[in-house]
Amino acid sequence: MNNSNFSVLQKQNSDFEKVFSDAFYHIFLFDGEGKILVDFVEYEFKGQTVFFTSPFQNIQIITENNIEIQMLSFHGDFYCIEFHKKEVACNGLLFNNIYLFPHFSLTKNTFDEIYDYFSKIKEINVSEDFSGAVLRSYLQLILAISSKEKSKFLPSADLMQKDFKELKDFQNLVEQHFLVEKSPAFYANLLHISPNRLSKKIKAEFSKTPSQIIQERVILEAKKQIHLTRKSMKEVAGELNFEDEFYFSKYFKKHTGISPTQFREEAGISIVADLSK
Repeated sequence: MNNSNFSVLQKQNSDFEKVFSDAFYHIFLFDGEGKILVDFVEYEFKGQTVFFTSPFQNIQIITENNIEIQMLSFHGDFYCIEFHKKEVACNGLLFNNIYLFPHFSLTKNTFDEIYDYFSKIKEINVSEDFSGAVLRSYLQLILAISSKEKSKFLPSADLMQKDFKELKDFQNLVEQHFLVEKSPAFYANLLHISPNRLSKKIKAEFSKTPSQIIQERVILEAKKQIHLTRKSMKEVAGELNFEDEFYFSKYFKKHTGISPTQFREEAGISIVADLSK
């Protein structure tokens, strides 16, 4: 089953040995062992795994053995995760979260259940009436099951240890100040620890440096503004505290590989952009 805005395809790990990036949301389903790279940050996987990526993230899947990969792809024009957040709260959990891991292991039963929905999607004739509604229903089921499973991996407030609380405090501070403060030393000072200690703690937990997290948060906000509003690039640059539109475009392209204008052209403008009018 394949159309321009939604597809489920069978791939091989060799298809993702080189960096892959496009305008779609992706759900990868596979069984094996190796590592995945998202925006050049490395994560290990083993066993039956589901893996989520957002538009124009740089993706690689590297394994020593050949594995089959089921890849579900959908464009924001087909299913807007922000518009449908009341039905499935996957935005910020499965997609578009710089603090959470992009993949997780599944039990055999859950893996088989999601695999079965992938198979059902492949059988649908997109030229038939109501096929779009059926496809969205299957997609919502996959997202809902995945959101439920991923939630099991998150620590509860009651079980927070001191180290985790410091990490959570760092996240909260980044959310408050990332538009203005992009130096890790600023956050280390507020946490009353040295920049070196902050770096070690963040690297151990998130597999990335404090600088990378701050940069990713800026880029995530830029993508939201470009995709979810009709603001001009000059307005977006101003809201993100860049000196001018040119410097913003250069920064965005350095971290995504494309310009803000190209991102809007390929990812589109969400229907959410017009809801507040």
